[in-house]
Amino acid sequence: MKHVCTVVKQSIVYQSFALGTGVPKPHRARAQAIGSGKLAGGEPVGEVLMDLKGIFPAVTTPFASDGTVSPAKLRENISRYNRSALAGYVLTGSTGEAVLLRWDEAERVWQGAKEAAAPGKILIAGTAAESTAETIEHTNRAASLGIDAALVRTPHYFKPQMTPDALAEYYLRVADASRIPILLYSVPIFTQLSLKPSVIERVATHPNIIGMKDSSGDLQGAAEILSVAPKSFQLLVGSVSVMHESLDRGAKGAILAVACAFPDLCVEAYEASRSGDSARAKLLQAKLISAANLFGPKHGIAGIKYAMDYAGFYGGLARPPLLPLGPEAKREIDAMLAEIVPAAATRA
Repeated sequence: MKHVCTVVKQSIVYQSFALGTGVPKPHRARAQAIGSGKLAGGEPVGEVLMDLKGIFPAVTTPFASDGTVSPAKLRENISRYNRSALAGYVLTGSTGEAVLLRWDEAERVWQGAKEAAAPGKILIAGTAAESTAETIEHTNRAASLGIDAALVRTPHYFKPQMTPDALAEYYLRVADASRIPILLYSVPIFTQLSLKPSVIERVATHPNIIGMKDSSGDLQGAAEILSVAPKSFQLLVGSVSVMHESLDRGAKGAILAVACAFPDLCVEAYEASRSGDSARAKLLQAKLISAANLFGPKHGIAGIKYAMDYAGFYGGLARPPLLPLGPEAKREIDAMLAEIVPAAATRA
């Protein structure tokens, strides 16, 4: 599996976002230029082409016994993931404990993944900060380290001021300055802020914004996103509970935490959906939902990492202030794993 990504030349200086007018003229011109291969005025432009179909694990960040990031363990995990039909890897996202990492640690994760990833595996890195300038800085640092695309979470600390206009301007500024394509990232369980379809409609025509990860778990919301975005806009869902139904409605794939422990099972569920085997897809999805329910708010990243250890990957501990699992939580997860892992192992 190969991917091609030639990033649009960033030659147009961002102009102030006109409130209530949708995408500013420079962005409309650049979007329209994709088909002709030229910007307004005759300047050539690259075509953005990155096919995001398939399953991407939301890769965990492994820590050594002293609490430091372990690129060696990351490379071991990715080397094993390379044997699967995963489309690529999403690094330093929510499951990667990005908010608990220093930026130098995030860069070590990016470098380790780049060294270990097999040819053709797409690398996506979470690069968002609360400020526009810092997000741009880290996005372009990721580009310099060979990352293919950036996953840009909504800024949310100043929540009352994160209006549709503020969010649209944030994403358009980042997209203009980024040397790699970006994906919008809506994860309301952590940010308490959702990217509304009206905002997505305003920014999705920017040629350097190629898609979105929607972790809301809202099937109706996913359908609304697909209805307002251009056909080239690629939606990846972040919740296995709506994966099959979202794929039916036009989503391209999924970025899943459960794929860290069960990559082949997730790929099998995806392929069943894409092939039209709805009964098989729903059966496999139900298995994965039972795991996701434990790895979500209940036991979180510590639970995912525990399941990875069980499945033969390196999980290890989550970083404080996240706590390790207690005996009761381990017993609960063990019961679920006994149902899932043997079935997955027979397909390995």
